[in-house]
Amino acid sequence: QLQASGGGLVQPGGSLRLSCAASGRTISNYNIGWFRQAPGKEREFVTAIRWNTFSTYYTDSVKGRFTISRDGAKNTVYLQMNSVKPEDTAVYYCAATTYYSGSYNIAEAYDFWGQGTQVTVSS
Repeated sequence: QLQASGGGLVQPGGSLRLSCAASGRTISNYNIGWFRQAPGKEREFVTAIRWNTFSTYYTDSVKGRFTISRDGAKNTVYLQMNSVKPEDTAVYYCAATTYYSGSYNIAEAYDFWGQGTQVTVSS
């Protein structure tokens, strides 16, 4: 199971750190992705990290502002969100897969999903 947490209300320009904790699984054995879904919009890819190479990927709109990282000892993947903008408002989901058979930036590539955590960027 995956448990996403850390969401909340943050002002534009502020920071927030989301966590994706794994239970019953060793998160270091999985590729982990973060997706988000804003009201009335489709779920979109945000970032991902590969389990073996630590390679990271970001959608253009968050490059330079968001950072994905992994702490194997805590069995948790983090999404550090800096310089947030109102358009970052969404429910954020973490997802896992043992390998990418194709693209890493599509929801269908992932086998396990967390329940989502709400991020609201507003003054």
